[in-house]
Amino acid sequence: MTKIISEFMIWARENGWDVTQKSSFQLNLNGSIKSRYIEIPNEYLDFLSVVKHCISPNEKTWFICEDEFNNSSDIAFKWNEYELLSLEAAMDDVIWKSEITTWWDSYLPIVMSVHDGYSFYAIDLSNDKGAIVRGYEPEFEEVEKVADSLDQFLELMMSNSLELQSSSDK
Repeated sequence: MTKIISEFMIWARENGWDVTQKSSFQLNLNGSIKSRYIEIPNEYLDFLSVVKHCISPNEKTWFICEDEFNNSSDIAFKWNEYELLSLEAAMDDVIWKSEITTWWDSYLPIVMSVHDGYSFYAIDLSNDKGAIVRGYEPEFEEVEKVADSLDQFLELMMSNSLELQSSSDK
């Protein structure tokens, strides 16, 4: 486990997050995830191999972990729920659907939130490899960069420079 992941897990627990460390540091991602996202940054793979689940105090924001990617989680939302919503909005427009799928092929969602509407954080696997971006409804595919890496993202959370939820919403 990296130092930053360890520090983040301690910080999250101290701030009321429900965090569980995996009993073994084995990572067994679904084959469809590995084939779709070939170049997942090692720092996120390290995170997934250590953290079983990480859910905010109000249960409205959560990290997408191995169980979510493998569709074996109790969370009602699928790991790619916002992509599915976008595809649904595209209805029968084949070109639009293709553009949506192509876009999501380059953005791996890592955090989902239903706090103040639907939003997510994702790893940019395209031009700015490894950067963390944030997207909101209704145009999920219009994102803004919030960090250069997962480590920086976790550091911003721990310094309260980036809040995934208001601490008063416990």
